[in-house]
Amino acid sequence: MLPTRLGAIVVAGLLFLAPAPPVAALDGAALAAENCAACHDLAGPAPTTFQGVLERKAPDLFYAGAKFNRPWLVEWLQNPTIIRRAGVMFLNNIVNEDRKDRIREGSVAPCAAKLGAGQAEAVADYLMTLKGPEMAVGVVDLEQDIKDRKAFRMFTKQLPCIACHRIKFRKREMGGISGPDLTNAGARLNPDWIYARIDNPQYWDPKTWMPRIEMSHRKREMLTLFLASMK
Repeated sequence: MLPTRLGAIVVAGLLFLAPAPPVAALDGAALAAENCAACHDLAGPAPTTFQGVLERKAPDLFYAGAKFNRPWLVEWLQNPTIIRRAGVMFLNNIVNEDRKDRIREGSVAPCAAKLGAGQAEAVADYLMTLKGPEMAVGVVDLEQDIKDRKAFRMFTKQLPCIACHRIKFRKREMGGISGPDLTNAGARLNPDWIYARIDNPQYWDPKTWMPRIEMSHRKREMLTLFLASMK
């Protein structure tokens, strides 16, 4: 038997070398329910009536895993910024002054749920499991050269996109605010989802005011690459 003092030293050394017990994983679903569910729909489906759209407090998240890029989600959840400058439903925030419409001052604010780093990682992991409707993946060839001039003309002249969405083209910002800001669309959005949303907006949101416009795969792909380049 080891002397008492020596034995104590050995035992202490063994305790020091023993691995620390694992830290309990944060429950992303519970955190999302606590911090997000009051405003965002995590279960679906999207509203099918105009009244339902008017009552929507924030964008639907039941297909967040198809829509977003995870790194952006983690960063945004820690420091929320305004993506829809006119609110999720712009009609709820419009005032008319001198026969001109504008967004009511102070009516649109960033999300109040500012999470810590670990919480943001856990919630992002959970949100990425929410895929919603089936979506084709790998449709866009991301290795192609971006025909930015052609895509810019499509976005601003040939199609009505610029009326609702703000973009940044060659250091210049332009566009409307009734739809989501797309100046950082490439960081925020999954290219497959951008393509699918352009192809059929009503597939994701039956009452969205974004029109479905018939176009070739090549044109949809060109627009997708153009938006995916904005970071």
